[in-house]
Amino acid sequence: MIIEIDKGSGFCFGVTTAIEKAEETLRSGRQLSCLGDIVHNGMECARLNSMGLVTIEHEEFSRLHDATVLLRAHGEPPSTYATAQSNNITLIDATCPVVLALQKRIKKMYESTRGTDSDGRLSDIVIFGKNGHAEVLGLVGQTEGNAIVIEHLEDVRKLDFSHNIYLYSQTTKSLSEFHQIIEYCRDHMEKGATFESFDTICRSVANRMPSICEFARKHELVLFVCGRKSSNGKVLYNACREHNPNTHLIEGPDEIDVAWLQGIDSIGICGATSTPKWLMEQCREKVEGMKDEGRRMKDEG
Repeated sequence: MIIEIDKGSGFCFGVTTAIEKAEETLRSGRQLSCLGDIVHNGMECARLNSMGLVTIEHEEFSRLHDATVLLRAHGEPPSTYATAQSNNITLIDATCPVVLALQKRIKKMYESTRGTDSDGRLSDIVIFGKNGHAEVLGLVGQTEGNAIVIEHLEDVRKLDFSHNIYLYSQTTKSLSEFHQIIEYCRDHMEKGATFESFDTICRSVANRMPSICEFARKHELVLFVCGRKSSNGKVLYNACREHNPNTHLIEGPDEIDVAWLQGIDSIGICGATSTPKWLMEQCREKVEGMKDEGRRMKDEG
């Protein structure tokens, strides 16, 4: 049986940096809290929690004083920085540079288009992203909460195409669906209204799509290791399933079903930008153990 771990899977630059900053601070002996899960992977969060990292939510953050808090790669709205300043909270800002650049672009556009244009036409900033996602909350915060969020292609119908529309995307969304939204907007804009789109999808994520699809095609069985809260993971998992229906989403080795391995000679293990390499390796070890146990039982039988 061939068991291969996809070389392109694993933490992206932003997640790697955030985790390294957390580990460095914890090793120094300082108490450290993280605002939200540092990564959308429960097992990696548990590993860091065992090192002393405390995960807090915004309600607890607002009551915190004189503490050190890590901001994860997803980024935060301006209100978080204001709270930190008023409560004497030291921030370790691990916002991904790609996300940070996007926040600045949206803020600049919002400040330049706020209200109406010279003809009295209203302007809307639209973000293709998941409602409630940490990154999206940070992006909407750059517009004082006035941006419109659309999650799927069908949601684009709720836009007012008599307004000027400036379209951005959460960095981990599907590039193909984003292009479909762009085409729909272009086809429905009213005469005289401005439409501009900005491809803000992270290339380290988008570039994984063709390689992970090729990886899925070359194996009989694919184990996609990913936290179920990961937006990026859902996009990549669905792409794997499209190219290999025998793809299973698992959060860790305990979810591997021995029945999946019957008659299989080639297994591929891959994951999202939030999936640690050590977790994929644990899954490989679990499969190898199942294979050895199966062989032993066959010999004894």
